[in-house]
Amino acid sequence: MTVHHLPEEVEAFARHLGRLVAVLDEGGGWYGVFRQRDPDGMRACLDGAEVPPWDVVESLLQDLAAVRGGTLPESEAVRVRHLHAAAAAAHDRRPGGREALRERLALMVREQAGAVRRGEELVALLGTVPEGSPDAERLAHDLAWVRDDHARATARIEELGARLAALPETPAPAPRERSRTAAGAKPRKRPRGARYAWLEDVDEDALPDAAPEPDPVPHLPPTAAAPRGARFGGGPGQGGPGQGPGQAPGQGPGHGGPERERQQPKPQQPYENPDDAARRAAHDTVTALLRLRAEGRGGEAHVLLCEAAAWPAARLPLLAAELHRAGLAPDWATLLWEAASLPPERLVDLSGALTAAGRDQDARQLLRQGVARPTAETAAAVLALDEAGRPEEAQALVDAFVRSRTAEDAARLAAYAPYRLVPHLLSAARALAATSPSHERDLVHALRVAGLSGA
Repeated sequence: MTVHHLPEEVEAFARHLGRLVAVLDEGGGWYGVFRQRDPDGMRACLDGAEVPPWDVVESLLQDLAAVRGGTLPESEAVRVRHLHAAAAAAHDRRPGGREALRERLALMVREQAGAVRRGEELVALLGTVPEGSPDAERLAHDLAWVRDDHARATARIEELGARLAALPETPAPAPRERSRTAAGAKPRKRPRGARYAWLEDVDEDALPDAAPEPDPVPHLPPTAAAPRGARFGGGPGQGGPGQGPGQAPGQGPGHGGPERERQQPKPQQPYENPDDAARRAAHDTVTALLRLRAEGRGGEAHVLLCEAAAWPAARLPLLAAELHRAGLAPDWATLLWEAASLPPERLVDLSGALTAAGRDQDARQLLRQGVARPTAETAAAVLALDEAGRPEEAQALVDAFVRSRTAEDAARLAAYAPYRLVPHLLSAARALAATSPSHERDLVHALRVAGLSGA
């Protein structure tokens, strides 16, 4: 029968990937994880039937670095990156490539939202078991995998969005393919598994074959500004929604020369009410999110949400209302997930703003996720808020901790500074007495067992 071979770029990448994994431990590292969870999917990638997402390749490069003593030449990583980009571009240029990318992107958006929901469930469960117990270790292990799934889904959303943006608007010529007659070729199974959800139906007649090195890598246009949100440390980047428009074309340095700039009067910026500015920022952000979602650019949408998580706390309730009105409630859940990694004082500010706006459930969820961090970090945050003259915020953080964690965890928290933290803990437990009378009793008992004063 006639066998249609893969694009040359895909074959070249598959060969290089095969040489890379040949030196890896099949039962260890990420390679072992991928092989164990979906051997058919991994084989499809090595055969060239599919191009794996970059996050999978990056994990394999980490394994390779470990084999070589913890370091990997930069030239090796760059070469693999170029081969992967060329293979992905050739793969996407096939007939039906755009539709396949959109389907995968929609799937990854669902995977990302599912990981957020599962993470919230695990965070809540962690608050019901003693810290350091077997159940806590099991839940922490599961949460680590959920966070990995979320990170991979987010990376794939961004990658797929960039690949979609790189496709020409008009149908491109089919990739260079060769055919020959092969007798007795075995059909390939369709790879399955959660980590290989990007795989589409595999051509059963597709087999790798020798090919020259790929053409130069096609240029991929940038898809978004550098992340600047809660998880990215607020680094510099392009102006986002709510930050005001940039200079119009033909203005600024390089257009008309310095002499012309000196002669022209500077236009006075009109005054804008802070409330109006906040509403405009929320509206602009939702408009941008709707456009990005409609265009399948989920990676850029996620970056926008990360940036919004770092906004002034007073603006976020307005954004929450706009998102829900626009049918983007899952995006609000994602934003809360990202905001949970804010510094504790910012976390408390945001929780207070949500409560003041009548979004009590969101405020509790945010704090519950925020205090899932290690007990030592929460203790340090409470003490820092106290020292900064913000006792109300410190108490709010302790209230969330007592509400979400066990009495034994609260005793561990108190151990970092008993004379300062025990009063906060007892106050939090007493505040819960109306709905949960056992909180104070259990806390007092745990403090006494731990030998801490103030109980």
